[in-house]
Amino acid sequence: MHLTSPSRRDFISQGVRLTAAGSLLAAGMSAAAPSPSSAVSPISAPPPRVDHYQLLNVRLEEGFERDGNDIIATRTALYDITVKDGKFAAIEAAGTARNADIAQWDAQGSLLLPRTRDMHIHLDKTFYSGPWQAPRPRQGKTIMDMIAREQVLIPQLLPTSQARAEALIGLLHSKGTTEARSHCNIDPVSGLKSLEHLKLALANHPEFPCEIVAFPQHGLLHSKVDGLMREAMQMGVQYVGGLDPTNVDSAMQASLDAMFQIALDFDRGVDIHLHETAPSGVAAIQYMVDTIAKNPPLKGRVTLSHGFALATLEGKTLDKMIAGMAEQQMSVASTIPIGKLTMPLPQLQAAGITVMTGTDSVIDHWSPFGTGSMLEKANLYAQLYRGSDEFGLSRALHIATGGILPLSNQGERQWPKVQDDANMMLVEASCSAEAVARIAPVRATFQRGTAVFSA
Repeated sequence: MHLTSPSRRDFISQGVRLTAAGSLLAAGMSAAAPSPSSAVSPISAPPPRVDHYQLLNVRLEEGFERDGNDIIATRTALYDITVKDGKFAAIEAAGTARNADIAQWDAQGSLLLPRTRDMHIHLDKTFYSGPWQAPRPRQGKTIMDMIAREQVLIPQLLPTSQARAEALIGLLHSKGTTEARSHCNIDPVSGLKSLEHLKLALANHPEFPCEIVAFPQHGLLHSKVDGLMREAMQMGVQYVGGLDPTNVDSAMQASLDAMFQIALDFDRGVDIHLHETAPSGVAAIQYMVDTIAKNPPLKGRVTLSHGFALATLEGKTLDKMIAGMAEQQMSVASTIPIGKLTMPLPQLQAAGITVMTGTDSVIDHWSPFGTGSMLEKANLYAQLYRGSDEFGLSRALHIATGGILPLSNQGERQWPKVQDDANMMLVEASCSAEAVARIAPVRATFQRGTAVFSA
């Protein structure tokens, strides 16, 4: 019989404090399995990997509760979950099938959610983990002024860029994120050093899969880095980046053609920063759609990051642009900006376009506001797109997890399933809706069953 969920007041007052005997969250994981006659063992520190264990008393969502046609709550119950070789091996009602011959830890009712993904971040250049430093005033500054500022900063950041990237990975783990896509500067100031340092940082964290975008931050044509970009491809970078082809390179078609040619020559994807909101931004998106149509190897492999020009369109003009992007299977990476313009993210998704989100800057010379939390991005998505009810809040989680949700729209459990990869986080919340609305604290994060963070 399933254990019923406590009231919200009882749950919050109880919290997710785990006992000294078997506290995954309070003390990590231990490779030593208790004997069949013993209680769950005390835990000292998390080992590099435990291949076979049970998480006891994990809260999973079971369905929606309704008042007439309205979804008013989420029903949950407690389960014991067995993880083996990085996958969910068994999911059973709490207390019904415990195996004291393997390691066990008590989650004490923490809610299990899918891990999150940060699909637009700059791990290579950050003030994070160093002394507080606010960005310089931006009023009256152009993007070229910001690039000039960066040319001074990059040499100052390079000596510590690997260590700071690793610190950022730790922050992301603490927020429930286990994978990312990082843009990495390819510019005349740093050459390939930023990329070399980032690759060293990632090599020290094999539990953090991360795609890299070679990013010509100072302009692909403006800074004459076509050769460096091609060297970056030879170093195994997965994506060719680009930046504002009109405002920075002053040659929209030539800039985009050069970017796409590198992608075609090396059989790579594209992920371009496009901040332009003037008609030039709309023209750039249309040119990308047309170029992909003429070059089938690019179809399904181009991500538009930011794409603020889409927020300037409406009606049939917007519909036509979205239809073209959908036909070429473009994706969009948005930080879910707040301001005068609101991105048409729901319309993009309704057309079948994959929409991802990311931190962008945690703290650097562009912005000081990033927290590294994708739950925060889901919260912002819910606020901007009118998702304040139980159903809307629970659906908003998709933007943070890459589309994975515990419950289907019909309220049937679809995650986790046996044999799914055990990429997950335990949070201090009673359900997904609360986790999104309150940006719930993360108590533990797992990549393929391995604990990469525990509070």
